[in-house]
Amino acid sequence: MTRPEGGTKRVSVKLFTKALFAKTGIALTTTGMLGLVLAPVALSAQTVAVPTAENPFGLPADITLFGKTDPDRRTATAIVNGYVITGTDIDQRVALVTAASEAPIPEDELLRLRVQVLRNLIDETLKIQKAAADEIAAPRDEIERTFQQLVAQNFGGDTAKMDAYLASIGSSSASLKRQIEGEVAWENILRRNITPFVNVSAEEVNEFLKRMNEARGTDEYRVGEIYLTATTENRATVLANAQAIMQQLQQGGSFVAYARQYSEASSAVVGGDLGWVRLGQLPPEIGAVTRTMQTGQLKGPIEVPGGFSIIYLINKRQVLMADPTEALLSLKQVSITFPAGVTQAQAEARVAEFGNFMKTVRGCGDVDAGAAKIGAQVVSNDQIKAATLPEQLRNILLNLQVGQSTPPFGGIQEGVRVLMLCGRDDPKDAGAPTFATVMSQIEEERVNKRAQRLLRDLRNDAYIEYN
Repeated sequence: MTRPEGGTKRVSVKLFTKALFAKTGIALTTTGMLGLVLAPVALSAQTVAVPTAENPFGLPADITLFGKTDPDRRTATAIVNGYVITGTDIDQRVALVTAASEAPIPEDELLRLRVQVLRNLIDETLKIQKAAADEIAAPRDEIERTFQQLVAQNFGGDTAKMDAYLASIGSSSASLKRQIEGEVAWENILRRNITPFVNVSAEEVNEFLKRMNEARGTDEYRVGEIYLTATTENRATVLANAQAIMQQLQQGGSFVAYARQYSEASSAVVGGDLGWVRLGQLPPEIGAVTRTMQTGQLKGPIEVPGGFSIIYLINKRQVLMADPTEALLSLKQVSITFPAGVTQAQAEARVAEFGNFMKTVRGCGDVDAGAAKIGAQVVSNDQIKAATLPEQLRNILLNLQVGQSTPPFGGIQEGVRVLMLCGRDDPKDAGAPTFATVMSQIEEERVNKRAQRLLRDLRNDAYIEYN
């Protein structure tokens, strides 16, 4: 699994999904300039220390600090080869991330997010400058076209609504277009300077296909990852950041949005999605954890060589076998409701009666007549794809035989129901990927590795001034 920081895939109109534009009511705090200003303070007595071998500077044990010393709270601006990144630029980009969170974000988490966003903006600026120097800058009409696709996807083509929403969360269309410009510019750079020089032989592709056929029936996993690099010096800080991100995700934060802004792997541009992988393709530390995970589960932070990872298991299937979540199910929903003012005891008695009735049902043909006797309602649907069902119910239904039903679920407010499996059409076994698909996948991995080196070189050669 590669972790190139600069790799990317073709720019997609899925830069921001509906989740990213869900209103959350989070009020953004605009961080002002935090210069070294000495405010009047009451001077406290300091112990005078004499320089010694252990304390060569003669530093007192109780010192009085002037101004703010938190490195995360310094002025969040930078000048990148003459291009100014302002605090407003950072505020507006942070707003795009926080708008996707379903839970309030603590102030210290916002500070960490600002630091990461600043780094992203610096890389974005370097990409745009490189494309301009190579005379392959992102065309304005392409940027506008992608922006309008997002407008159509999220606001029915009403640009005024998009602008109003972005303004309401503390961002702007200019900030979003700048991000689009950076991704288009980088795609142009890779297409001209790297992709033409990457070669994959037919022997490599055939060997890959051979290994896949040998692995038929083994498990493979669709994994999302947020990867943070760490060194011996900053390990504790990076671990704290990863733990804070994990906490936000567990409280409902968007994994895709956090991966795009925080992850330092090449998969960040697609929301951390690594695609379908086998355990042997993952670092051993991640593979061992992934093996024990259930679909939809988060794990982390996991320490791996070079940093920490947060893993999200999107889906699971078997190599070259049918994906069970693609099965079409024929279901009957049997439900009961409760009148207003029902007591807990009455509700429990009604649920017990309902449960006893379902135990007597011998198949889908018996449901309708029997349900009418106990005042239950029956709704049928014979074209439900398993993948569209809630995960917990999906896992139960896929393990049922025709004529069996799920345990009762629900509550007094929404009613109690069961789902009965009346039929199932399994998809055909998945065939091996085509020769062209495998070749494209290997090429992309190599392009991403070279992209990592190119972006590292751009950083090393850049003149960046922090204020």
